[in-house]
Amino acid sequence: MDRSLSGRLPGRPLAHPAQRAPGPRPATGEVEPGEGIPVTMPDDQPETPYLELLARGAPAEAYERPVLRARAEGASAARLAALERAKLLALRVRGELEGRRRREAELSALFETAHDLAGLRDLDAVLQAIVQRARSLLGTEVAYLTLNDPQAGDTYMRVTDGSVSARFQQLRLGMGEGLGGLVAQTARPYVTESYFDDERFQHTRTIDSGVKDEGLAAILGVPLMLGSGVIGVLFAADRRPRVFEREQVALLGSFAAHAAVAIDTANLLAETRSALAELEAANEIIRDRSEVIERASEVHDRLTELVLRGGGVHDVAAAVAEVLSGTVEFTEAHTAPAAAVDRSRAGGHAVRHGEDWIAAVSAGGELLGALVLRGHPRLDPVDQRTLERAAMVTSLLLLARRSADEAEQRVRGELLDDLLDAPDREPRLLRERAARLRADLDAPHVVLDAGIDPRGAASGGAPGPAAGPPPEETDEPDRTGRAHRAEGADEAAGRQRLWAAASHLAATRHGLAAARDGGTVLLLPLADGEGADSLARRTACQLGTAVRAAVTVGASAPVSAPAARPGEVASAYAEARRCLEALRVLGRGGQGAAAEDFGFLGLLLGGARDGAGDAARVEGFIARTIGAVVDYDARRGTDLVRTLDAYFASGMSPARTKDELHVHVNTVAQRLERVGRLLGPDWQSPSRALEVQLALRLHRLASAIAR
Repeated sequence: MDRSLSGRLPGRPLAHPAQRAPGPRPATGEVEPGEGIPVTMPDDQPETPYLELLARGAPAEAYERPVLRARAEGASAARLAALERAKLLALRVRGELEGRRRREAELSALFETAHDLAGLRDLDAVLQAIVQRARSLLGTEVAYLTLNDPQAGDTYMRVTDGSVSARFQQLRLGMGEGLGGLVAQTARPYVTESYFDDERFQHTRTIDSGVKDEGLAAILGVPLMLGSGVIGVLFAADRRPRVFEREQVALLGSFAAHAAVAIDTANLLAETRSALAELEAANEIIRDRSEVIERASEVHDRLTELVLRGGGVHDVAAAVAEVLSGTVEFTEAHTAPAAAVDRSRAGGHAVRHGEDWIAAVSAGGELLGALVLRGHPRLDPVDQRTLERAAMVTSLLLLARRSADEAEQRVRGELLDDLLDAPDREPRLLRERAARLRADLDAPHVVLDAGIDPRGAASGGAPGPAAGPPPEETDEPDRTGRAHRAEGADEAAGRQRLWAAASHLAATRHGLAAARDGGTVLLLPLADGEGADSLARRTACQLGTAVRAAVTVGASAPVSAPAARPGEVASAYAEARRCLEALRVLGRGGQGAAAEDFGFLGLLLGGARDGAGDAARVEGFIARTIGAVVDYDARRGTDLVRTLDAYFASGMSPARTKDELHVHVNTVAQRLERVGRLLGPDWQSPSRALEVQLALRLHRLASAIAR
């Protein structure tokens, strides 16, 4: 039999309080109040004592006293009947007043609950208040609320009031299990006077254990409806059997509706707060992205400005470092971390290397270097893109600079070619062309001929064929051809590197450079106090370091004004070439020298651009070879020069020399010791002795001509 609240409640009918007065029921055969009892009262007013009882709110048993007192006083039957009718009417009024007070209390509780919902701040507090008020107004020992768990497919205990069992407070009810599970499944209220004796519910060991541990007997459950769906159940329960009136069921249903509204409102507030939090997070991300984009835009503008005003690679690095708040450096390809640079080139993106970020600077498959951002282990993707954009701009600047350098090198080479090949060029035009290259052809210059030393190049080249059995005759021509081709390719690459290094050196020294006759020729200005020989040695060192090979450099005597005397440039070039070949013949490859460094050979190597030049070379040779001795004689009035003449004329014999000079042999020894201190300890070596003798004869000849 269906004992849900859609029919009669078990045990007794659900009568409205207005239809049944509290207290003892009238005897059988008596007429119920309202069933034909006249409302008019007799003249002796028997209702007066009952009005006094109603006025002071007396309990129901007090309404029997006026009838008992009248009987004790021997009142007539009519009087007693009137008192009985007045009593029943008074009890009926009393029941109506109690019902009104009860409904007033229920409405007040509902209003308070609605007020709490209007100012909802804490869902737990509102649900706890609903459960407490339901327990208080229904007069039960326990009240509790369960909520559905859609993911688990069951209901769980959310709020309890009056519960003393921890097991009961942690119960979970499957759909259809127990009274609560049935309410949640059917969306209808259910009530039982004694839970364990009611067979309508699906009893489980877990639920029964929890209910028994709490000691509950009578249970009323109403669904929490949200739209057409059930979200939970509100319960009122007693630890003894009892009957719940229909009004109590309706009241608990009202509280359940309020609880559903509270839960729905809390869910909406939670969703609103979550949406606001997400919006705030999104706004924060947008602000961050806006800042990053503004920073990237700033970098783009600054890089564009740098490119337009001719900034360099280090200017780009400084600009990016300022924007990224770090240290950015441009490194050459051979100094950058090879593995990180290879990963950056392969992926086309900046890569992390330890605590740094590296972006390869490349163009057309050629690695030009790398940009290194230091001290930034965590880099925003947009900042990473900024570093990559800076690397791209750097590669463009390097290519532009290379193109400009190559164009300038060609112009410098063309000007030097004109000086060498067209001596009749107009000096004014030569000066104008040189001025555009920041070169001053009216200042003294030196022509230098540079070439990579073949032995030095071979030592750094590829190893020869491995030792082993001789190759087949049919393979020999092919191997020889491959070796010649490889050697030719190496020589061409070396000449190209030498020309590039010489062009760079000429640009930095405000000179000229050109590739010529399988080597490189330079026209460099001569600094104050500097000689052609020292310039040749310094140039050989600089070019050798640049190309990483031994470079031999021959230098000419200074050309006073190449623009005014373009014809002398070609003669100076011939002199520089002779010096270069002399260095190679003498086994001095990888060095730099001018004609004056070759002793008496310099007289043969030096060109005859004019007579004054020849005389100057002779005087220079004498000064370099025995000038210290000549000067000493001039200052001290000694005869060291005459002693040297006699010494060499006597076959370098001190004994014969003393006879020639008519002095003691010790005097000869002292003079020769003095000569050794002036000329150096090796002055008697064969090569030095030959130069000293030649210088003595040239000095004697020059002195005779001067006289």
